[in-house]
Amino acid sequence: MNQKTEQKIKSREAILASAAALLRERGITASSVSDVMKGAGLTVGGFYNHFDSKEVLFAETIRSSASTLWNKLLAGAKGDSPRERMGSVLGRYLSRTHRDNTEQGCLLPNTVPETAREGEPYLSALEAELTGFVDSLSAIMEGDAGRREKALGLIALMYGALSLARAVRGTPLSDDFLLAAKKLGERALAAE
Repeated sequence: MNQKTEQKIKSREAILASAAALLRERGITASSVSDVMKGAGLTVGGFYNHFDSKEVLFAETIRSSASTLWNKLLAGAKGDSPRERMGSVLGRYLSRTHRDNTEQGCLLPNTVPETAREGEPYLSALEAELTGFVDSLSAIMEGDAGRREKALGLIALMYGALSLARAVRGTPLSDDFLLAAKKLGERALAAE
């Protein structure tokens, strides 16, 4: 790979990283191409060498950032049994550390409401990522006859609890949401 190609790849990665940070902090509509490029340390003029539009950029950001975090979460699942690995995923996702680390954590709580309002192309990007989440979580629960339904329910539980816990961060209720969701998730995993 030549130096120009390497530089283009690095610039694209910097743009996506900047867009992900802004997506977590401000959302799509409150983030401009200028803000993204400034965060990437690049000029606005170079943006269109990488993306056709702001919409294309943020759809790609949803895909890449969501899947990167999710894959890392699943790769770190600990335990010998499917139930133990799922418990590990629940525990890490519904932790204080994940709740408080919004700049690197799950972007769904900040992205889902705006995606619902704005529609395409964000909706398709989010739907594809969520479908992948369901499939990968179902795969961990090998041998469980209702594993797809459980995966759907657990993802909804995890997202909802994290969203609410972040919304009331700094209060006892925030920790209560995380703990209650973990316990409910563990009970769902134990049910046959």
